[in-house]
Amino acid sequence: MNSFANSMDSVALRVGNVFADQRAAFEADPYPLAERRRVKLKALKRQISRYQDVLADAMSKDFGFRAPTESKMLDLLGSMLEANHATAHLKRWMKPSRRATELLFLTNSLSVTYQPKGVVGVIVPWNFPIYLALGPLIAALAAGNRVMIKMSEITPATNSALRRLLGEIFQEDEVAVIGEELTDPNVFTSLPFDHIVFTGSPGVGKVVMRTAAENLTPVTLELGGKSPAVVMRDYPLDDAAKRITHGKTTNCGQICVSPDYALVPRERVGDFVTAVRSCFHKMFGSDVSDSPDYSWIVNDRHCARVSGLLTDAREKGATVIPCADYDVGRNGRQMPLHIVTNCTSEMRIMKEELFGPILPVVPYDTLKDVIQFINAGERPLAMYCFSHDAAQRQLLLRSTHAGGVTINDWGWHVVNHDAPFGGVGNSGMGTYHGIEGFRELSHAKTVFKRHRFFPISLFYPPYGNLAQRLSLKMFLGTGDPSLKERVIT
Repeated sequence: MNSFANSMDSVALRVGNVFADQRAAFEADPYPLAERRRVKLKALKRQISRYQDVLADAMSKDFGFRAPTESKMLDLLGSMLEANHATAHLKRWMKPSRRATELLFLTNSLSVTYQPKGVVGVIVPWNFPIYLALGPLIAALAAGNRVMIKMSEITPATNSALRRLLGEIFQEDEVAVIGEELTDPNVFTSLPFDHIVFTGSPGVGKVVMRTAAENLTPVTLELGGKSPAVVMRDYPLDDAAKRITHGKTTNCGQICVSPDYALVPRERVGDFVTAVRSCFHKMFGSDVSDSPDYSWIVNDRHCARVSGLLTDAREKGATVIPCADYDVGRNGRQMPLHIVTNCTSEMRIMKEELFGPILPVVPYDTLKDVIQFINAGERPLAMYCFSHDAAQRQLLLRSTHAGGVTINDWGWHVVNHDAPFGGVGNSGMGTYHGIEGFRELSHAKTVFKRHRFFPISLFYPPYGNLAQRLSLKMFLGTGDPSLKERVIT
């Protein structure tokens, strides 16, 4: 027991020393020039390309099996696209932004400069361990910061590969990877970072926020939620089923922006269920154990959680329809998509983020019912609207809240890096990607410069001179003397 405690103490000490080294390095070089930042981003791009097979193999090892093409398309391609975007636009992002002074201060100058914050902590979940590590890292490096990355204890092989990849191009006082060796996450979040980016569940996000508050550390939280997919009556049902099936089966549904449930016109529920099962068979076959493209649930604990959700739904009257043959003893964590109908509000699948291959199908009669149903829950990270009717789409988007939206498909708003990505309400706060990510991890410093001969001393005491009286009258008017008398009385 003492040796274990000593080991943990030594890890905590190392983490603290890495933070101190990064803080000292930042203070010695607090504003890296644009070209140096671009050189680092280009080096990172080369490493992503070099290590693509190593990373795909590592992620598959951590999951038991994860489709290599899926890992490359989502974790690695997404990271490369974000690095490309930052490299191309960085110089423009870094330029001071000229602003207009108030009329009262005309002829003076006003600008906003974007200054690196310092040392940024990035806390990474297990489901997309590379994209959700490198995305915030790219934004932080573009903004000129030092970065410490805390990886999940569930992904040791990926952690090792990423540490090696980054260690070849960064000193540890620039970018450091902390992995499964740190078993107490509070050691990491309690460090006085200049900003923390956390991706995970709302429950853990609250803990991170409370811990960060001790140091008044600002946080960006990306927290997921129950993201609805709304199929409207005018949209081809088979096409909606295909796209929702793809969204729900990618990474075996273990995605924060996965369609959590489908809202389908009541009279079309049966046809939708049939279409989803048909789409699943076309993508993966009738036995997922033979598919090289279908990823596993990450571990036994999460598999048991998903099975528990299905058991709870069955016991409370739901109809559970597997899209392929599934035997727990034979298939293990190769769990096919399960469609659930006759859902009720007391079922866990209608309360919890599913994060697995379960698709509840909820019938509706009118668009008003859809809006009321979505608004009755917490605000989701994403929403998917399937409709060609612009007026109906606009009504849905204006009447509900979601972190981001994809229309007539799922998830693709996330990997378009010229737009911000983030949650709202229970699904998170703050954004990254693109210029919003750069600004999120920069301090926007306002700089006002007084013109040499500007007579600002006219506003100094003693008060009551002509310039002051004219200025107050111009901007405030004359007021209402009778109102003053009534209020005082």
